[in-house]
Amino acid sequence: MAERKLLKVLGGQTVFPPPIWMMRQAGRYLPEYKEVRKKAGSFLDLCYNPELAVEVTLQPMRRFAFDAAILFSDILVIPHALGRDLRFEEGAGPMMTPIDENGIDNLDASRLHAHLEPVYETVRRLRRELPQDTALIGFCGAPWTVATYMIAGRGTPDQAPARLFGYKNPKAFARLLDAVAASSAEYLIRQVDAGADALQIFDSWSGVLDEAGFEDWCMRPVREMVRRVRERHPSVPIIGFPKGAGLMYQKYRRNTGVTALGLDWTVPMEEARRLQQDGPLQGNLDPMRLLAGGRALSQGVDKILSSLGHGPLIFNLGHGITPNVPIEHVEAMVKQVREATL
Repeated sequence: MAERKLLKVLGGQTVFPPPIWMMRQAGRYLPEYKEVRKKAGSFLDLCYNPELAVEVTLQPMRRFAFDAAILFSDILVIPHALGRDLRFEEGAGPMMTPIDENGIDNLDASRLHAHLEPVYETVRRLRRELPQDTALIGFCGAPWTVATYMIAGRGTPDQAPARLFGYKNPKAFARLLDAVAASSAEYLIRQVDAGADALQIFDSWSGVLDEAGFEDWCMRPVREMVRRVRERHPSVPIIGFPKGAGLMYQKYRRNTGVTALGLDWTVPMEEARRLQQDGPLQGNLDPMRLLAGGRALSQGVDKILSSLGHGPLIFNLGHGITPNVPIEHVEAMVKQVREATL
């Protein structure tokens, strides 16, 4: 097997220049993605069509030769596979019927893998088509973040509906998180079976939780997911991305067992260096620097490389790329990282 730089870093090695990929690297900033999206019909149709999902996953690889491709899908395919309705509305994002206690008790995992088979087929095809030195990342949403959409029925600014539900109905909420965690772990296991080299768990809304909520709703279900995945695939590296975790990042790594931490852009470099002493990091350029380009971009890239380049680092954004980023800004970022010296 050709050497995959990303896997070397996830194994604890320092590689410089570091491997680079971008969260949401397959998406609306690429004109070729927009063309496929029109052809697909709905966004969900695109996620469940292996031929088209492979194509959009490979599009940024052709342009930028990133060191890793990440499966094109969505975090909400899990509730969809559990029998919940799901649609994506232009300008409004994902929409679902809000779940209640009765709905939680009637989640049906019996057709989980049959529903998600197109995703597994996408992973199999990607592993065949990607260069041997390119890592393939599988992913899912963390139970807390997925549950916020299931309870509110849509995205909200501070996830107040889910927090309120959890406080008022703690036992039902625990059942929901446990159900999502169990199905998500099975989903990740099948992605590794199909050819994924590494996994990422996205917890985009962990930053809105208080300390107790972070322990019970963010870390506890992710810890169970990691345990289940490692029972089947003991050596698979897992990147945890608890966006907005702040002072809880170190505790998150130690309590969940993830291999690497994905940092959002608010984490100071001094704190990031402390976190790097415990293992690999991924991140954490502010996506707005990528949008701005020029000096703001180059300074942001330099700061991360000079601060974290002496340890195990995967260069990435601190969250997903925004749709209006000029392609030449991405080209400039990749060039700067690839030509960097310490």
